[in-house]
Amino acid sequence: MSSSIIGPEDFPKIKSIAIPPHPENPLLSSAQKEKLTQDIEGMLVNQNAVLVAHYYTHADLQELAERTGGCVADSLEMARFGTRQKADTLVVAGVRFMGETAKILNPEKRVLMPDLSATCSLDEACPAEGFIEFCDQHPDHTVVVYANTSARVKARADWVVTSGIAVPIIEHLAARGEKIIWAPDKHLGNYLRQSTGAEMVLWPGSCIVHEEFKSVALARMAKLHPDAAILVHPESPESVIAEADVVGSTTALINAVRSLPNKRFIVATDKGIFYKMQQAAPDKILIEAPTVGEGATCQACAECPWMGMNNLQNLAEVLKTGNNEIFIDPAIREKAVIPIKRMLDFAEKLKNARNKD
Repeated sequence: MSSSIIGPEDFPKIKSIAIPPHPENPLLSSAQKEKLTQDIEGMLVNQNAVLVAHYYTHADLQELAERTGGCVADSLEMARFGTRQKADTLVVAGVRFMGETAKILNPEKRVLMPDLSATCSLDEACPAEGFIEFCDQHPDHTVVVYANTSARVKARADWVVTSGIAVPIIEHLAARGEKIIWAPDKHLGNYLRQSTGAEMVLWPGSCIVHEEFKSVALARMAKLHPDAAILVHPESPESVIAEADVVGSTTALINAVRSLPNKRFIVATDKGIFYKMQQAAPDKILIEAPTVGEGATCQACAECPWMGMNNLQNLAEVLKTGNNEIFIDPAIREKAVIPIKRMLDFAEKLKNARNKD
């Protein structure tokens, strides 16, 4: 078994990522909010559209998606949901790669997003040109990319995975003796390598939200709340993962809050997830994991600034105007759909096998 993070001499220079300030969305009165949500509900019905929202978006959007027959989920279930809908339009509240994935899987549907500039630090850290060139230099490796990547990067991949399905897929590839190029999250990649024993080369990207959780401060917080279970998303640094009682995808962490007997939970992922956690277990106490401590800059402060670009106002605007539609080059889409469907097929087979057990 061997693994290495690609050194500066091995991969192209990656431009620095411009992190936007956290959006300051206008405050709405109860009456204004009710009027706006009613308008959105009417437009969704009139346009035969459904709203698909990620767990990290604002609670207003998650609540609206649930109320209108849409979906609130992680990126794996978001991908599945769109393919099951008879709707003509999918409105994706999240970040751009999620909208692209929806379009790749549903080329016949119109896919809209509240803000097309809502990107992801992992996507930005894996520019297609440099990544494709690197993969071409290592043709003996299987290319596995996280869902948090562009359509062009997915088009070069053999597999696309989400955090919820990554471990069994990497185990499957490792059992076949395949050497893996993994991109773009080095922390998730390292977690997968350690969990599976796979031979992996790790692209050096990271999530600006999960990068900021601090293990020393987390250990101190755990001492203050010794009864609390620590929940950590695997995009977090290794030292933070080492403090965890549960490591898993957003869905796995929500399920942990529901099923574990603990009264308190210290949660190391984007705090947008608290909406569904509180819904799943209203009697539980949720505590944000610390983003302060040595080396802290608090650029994200447990809240993705790009996810924060989604709000009721621009959701209403995009439904009124039809702007912010996602388009994918057909040639790229034709290639990108293969590794995504490979993941979905694998997930379905795994689900059926578990159900039989």
